[in-house]
Amino acid sequence: MNYLLAVIILIYIAMMVLVGYIAWKRTSSNEDYLVAGRKTSSFIMALSYGATFISTAAIVGFGGLAGTNGMGILWLVFLNIAVGIFIAFVFFGKPTRAIGKYLNALTFPEFLSKRFNSKFIQYFSGLLIFCAMPVYAASVLIGAARFLETTLSLEFQIAIIILAVIIGFYVIFGGLRGVMYTDALQGVIMFFGMLVLLISIYWILGGITEAHTALSNMAPLFPETAKATGATGWTTFPQPGTVFWWNLVTSIIMGVGIGAIAQPQLAVRFMTVNSNKELNRAVLIGGIFIFVATFSAYVVGSLSNAYFYQTTGQIAIQAAGGNVDKIIPTFISSAMPEWFTYVFTLTLLCAAMSTLSTQFHSQGSAIGHDLYAAFKKDKESLSVTRIGILIGIILAVILAFILPGGVVAQGTTIFFGICAAAFMPVYICALFWKRTTKQGAIAGILSGTITSLFCLLFTHQKEAAGIGICKMLTGQAVLFTSMPWPYVDPMVIALPISFIFTIVVTLLTHNSKEEQEEIDKMFDAKVSGDAQ
Repeated sequence: MNYLLAVIILIYIAMMVLVGYIAWKRTSSNEDYLVAGRKTSSFIMALSYGATFISTAAIVGFGGLAGTNGMGILWLVFLNIAVGIFIAFVFFGKPTRAIGKYLNALTFPEFLSKRFNSKFIQYFSGLLIFCAMPVYAASVLIGAARFLETTLSLEFQIAIIILAVIIGFYVIFGGLRGVMYTDALQGVIMFFGMLVLLISIYWILGGITEAHTALSNMAPLFPETAKATGATGWTTFPQPGTVFWWNLVTSIIMGVGIGAIAQPQLAVRFMTVNSNKELNRAVLIGGIFIFVATFSAYVVGSLSNAYFYQTTGQIAIQAAGGNVDKIIPTFISSAMPEWFTYVFTLTLLCAAMSTLSTQFHSQGSAIGHDLYAAFKKDKESLSVTRIGILIGIILAVILAFILPGGVVAQGTTIFFGICAAAFMPVYICALFWKRTTKQGAIAGILSGTITSLFCLLFTHQKEAAGIGICKMLTGQAVLFTSMPWPYVDPMVIALPISFIFTIVVTLLTHNSKEEQEEIDKMFDAKVSGDAQ
């Protein structure tokens, strides 16, 4: 079996290197490096988008959360498809592609900057992405490394370094074209790996009905500490308004489900295709992929409780030693045959590498294109972008070493929430409200960012208590201790505030005649682009 694993990994690495080499040979300009030449097919775009969206954070982190929170998390699957795929592709993707092409924008910050004629927006957005994304990237690295640690007895730190080196190779040299080519290949592997895992757990537990019945009957075994905060069982929704409900609904379901709209690394995918027909075709491919990947992870995480109870007399979190990030890896190593452990290792590698490659590329683009090139007006910024990617990799590795256990899903929700609050209102207005002014856009981005950071440091229990700044300054873990404020996700507070600032400041200011004429041309390009 060790020889089998070696052969599988060697073949996989060889394929990644080959695809990266092909992408490198086809990359000769900033447009190639940053938006894949704007000629990506619907199949590659959809799989790249989906593989970037679904990482080890989804499979290991959120799959583990399903083991502790139950099947209520399946509402996130619905939002992932309805918002992250259908609304994103149909309503946001088409105008983003058309206006992005008109503006010749190569990154998401540059798209917003040119739409509102503000270099500040490009500088600030690029800096925010570069500073916030390492936490998300580290979470994905941790998820993959924990799986390798649990299933293959590979040292956690060594696993992180190996992953970072392999990914760095094809991202640094191949750019977004290399990222998307490898994403598509990895997406196919992920799809079949997750499908087999889903079928397997139902087979192990005696069928769909038997599996869900067994889990429902385990409701009395749900941890008493969770019941005290509103939990009712693994197959039922928590009591509305309780601590458990606020954490599940606002942080996990809404934070990631809605926040997907304004993810810079996903939005830039819309600018890589050359027609709306490609986006229309991508909806079905992306929807099926997201459903299989997320539904499988969350169902397996929940049902692992039934498996562990039947085989060990423990629930999933107990079998995983108290670490939520180890629930899925522990189930794989305990329940599945050894050969599948190795195959699923490849699936997890694909999930990690597809997301990490995009994260590192986004960080490099933020440094090389949105900060350096925009400030220096130097269009030959590929070398700086590559250096930025290397810096991003180093930061992610350092954070992966020092972040505490059980942080995979939390790191993801933090990044999604910050991006949603900072960018979503401005992104929506950029596409659909011609009246929006530069001042309104800046006010929205700043208010969303500042409010998110304030809530993370001073009001949201999970982060504020861990960071400790509020405790140091005020003597208490959070500023507001009455329900539900310590458990309301920062995005739920910051997103409306960002919308309000964007709209109010816009109504108090005006675009110049020249700016409005340019905006009219952009929207004419959007209308003509809708017909393509």
